Amino acid sequence: MALIYMRKGVMDDLDAIMEIIDSAKALLKADGSTQWQDGTPNREILLNDLRHGYVRVLVVDGKIAGTATLMTQKDPHYTKIYDGEWDDNKDRYATIHRIALSTKYRGMKLSKFFFSNLISDTYAQEIYHMRIDTHELNLRMQKLVSYFGFNYRGIIYVKTGSEGKRLAYELNMVQ
Repeated sequence: MALIYMRKGVMDDLDAIMEIIDSAKALLKADGSTQWQDGTPNREILLNDLRHGYVRVLVVDGKIAGTATLMTQKDPHYTKIYDGEWDDNKDRYATIHRIALSTKYRGMKLSKFFFSNLISDTYAQEIYHMRIDTHELNLRMQKLVSYFGFNYRGIIYVKTGSEGKRLAYELNMVQ
């Protein structure tokens, strides 16, 4: 059995994180998705996430196997939602962004382990609401968020135009 855990990312993790992000971009492209095909997320964005303490990494036997950004302040992209509404619009929430797993660890069901840890981390911070968005062609992420009880809430835009359209999901945990 491998030693698997999640921890906060540090600056020394940046190269490994970028390698994972780049392989995820290639996978999304192969799936026909335009998500992450515009150059983002890039090194500058991830460096900023690290500086703010938002990055979480999944570690398997001492190697970084996954990365995610777990933000705990309001996301301006979530202010306006179309064709739906947030279930909870008043309480504090965390947002999962830029989540990806290394191709070296695919098939180990690590995405479920990682998601569970992200939810636990949020709960431990006494934040009981989570949000996430994904491209409509990212079926893997849609399946994963549904598995964890995230409910589809509507459409948000991360940038103008059809390329910025994202499906928005929300999870409300009981205290």
